[in-house]
Parts: sequence; structure tokens; C-alpha cells
Amino acid sequence: MTAVSLGFLPKPLMIAADSLLPSSRLDGRLLSSHKYRQIRESILEIGLIEPLAVSAADRKTGQHLVLDGHLRLNVMKELGLTEVPCLVATDDESFTYNNRVSRLSTIQEHLMIRRAIDRGIPAGKLAKSLCIDVSLLQKKSSLLDGICAEVVEILKDRNFSTELSPVLRRMKPTRQVECAELMVAANSVTTNYAKALLAATPQEMLVAGKKPLGRASLSQEQVARMENEMSNLLSQYKLAEQSQGEEMLNLMLARGYIIKLMDNPRVMRYLHTHYAEVLEEFAKIVELTSIDA
Repeated sequence: MTAVSLGFLPKPLMIAADSLLPSSRLDGRLLSSHKYRQIRESILEIGLIEPLAVSAADRKTGQHLVLDGHLRLNVMKELGLTEVPCLVATDDESFTYNNRVSRLSTIQEHLMIRRAIDRGIPAGKLAKSLCIDVSLLQKKSSLLDGICAEVVEILKDRNFSTELSPVLRRMKPTRQVECAELMVAANSVTTNYAKALLAATPQEMLVAGKKPLGRASLSQEQVARMENEMSNLLSQYKLAEQSQGEEMLNLMLARGYIIKLMDNPRVMRYLHTHYAEVLEEFAKIVELTSIDA
């Protein structure tokens, strides 16, 4: 069994701030952004949580190149901190780690906030460290209340507004799942889209006692039409989802067959002579590394 090599040294090291060399120049606008203020308040309140990622020390200068964490480094220098905890990379990475960092989704952020609150961190201190209002912190902490597990799974990697949850809570679990699937399929996980889906939701699919939003200005005929259109759209989505695997397989098989054709010199000469436009399209298909491309 092949041993897996570590990308970083096992434990963070305290490195002098003056020995850290940025790998990119900070945009001045970032220093006045909400994200920068959020990082600053977090470090002031609870210290640095995530160490910087740096390269191994240069043999001549003794300096480390910062791979990820330029904003955190700038904040710590502003605060007068002379040493910074860093994870030192063991390989020679040629591009910034920001290109490969997966940022927190809305649901992941909610889970972290819930965990912090459950551990006894006061809401006021937590809100200040995140540079947000306590009211917004409360919305983030109760984000999944009344949301079924299937919807959580569908939206777990998405970023969306905290105002989306109250809209989904008005629907029964089955309808919540339908709406979540439609929003993801349309690549529009937004509150306005959810409100439109809610307006088209039949009364029997709503939670008892929850009034639908946005129906006051709609006639019964308009509501019925929206419900019918949404039902048809969901049916089409389900059919497309079921056939996607088979269609992808057929496309990949067709691409493989075209590659074999183009490996044949006689076929290539014939296509070039009689069907140059077809040959051009075949070449584009062969160049694809994936169907998404």
C-alpha cells in the first residue's frame, strides 16, 4: 500500500510576521470591505482560528511565501502582532491555495454558529466576531428550523439568503423538496424564486395556519395557471433527471466512436474532401474533455 504524503507539516508553526512574503498584492478596496472588517473583528474577539498557509522557507532569505491568508496577515500586522501561526507546505505549490479552497456554504455556516452557541459562546460576542447584527445571527442560527432533511441535503453546498427559509417553512416537506429541486435545476436559489413557487403551491401543500405570500393581488385563475405550469415544469425536470444518466453514457460512447473514426486516415481523407464542415464539428467533439465543456 502506497503511503500518502502530507501536504503540510502536522502542526502550525509560529513565524515572524516580517518573514512572511505576500504572493499577491491586495486590492485596496478589500481593506474597506465587509469581509475584511469581519476578519478583523473575529481576530480581536477570539483570535486567529485558521492558520495561514505558507511555503517552506527560502534557503537564501529565510522568508516564507504566503499561499493563503493575505487578509488575515494584513489584519494581524495592523493589530501589531509580531508572530503568526502558519501551516508550512511540504511541496512547491506554484499557484495560490485560494484557487482550491472551498468556501463555507450557508448551511455549513449555520452548523458552525449552532456549534459555537451550544458550546456557550454568548450571542453578542459571536455576532461581533462575525461582524453582523445579533438579529442576523439569530436568523442564521435558526436557519434549518422547520426545513426537512431532504432539502438540507439538496442545498448543503449552496449559498442563499436567510430569508429563503421562512418561505420554505410555509410549505409541507414534500413541496419543500420539489421547490428545492426546481431552484437548483434553474440555478436560482433565491428568495424571490421561492416566493414565486410558494404562490403557485396548492393550498393542500401548505402548512396549516401558514398564509401563502403574494397571492393577494392574484386572481384564482392566475394562481391555478401558475400551479399547473409549476406542476408541468416539475414533471419535465423529473423526466430529464431520470434520462440524464443514459444520455450521458450515449454521448460518451458516441464521442469514443468519433475518435476511432478520426484515427482512420481513409475516413479522414474522405471527410476532408466531401464533408469538411462535418469534420470540423467532429474535431470539436474530440477536443472536449467532458460533456460540461
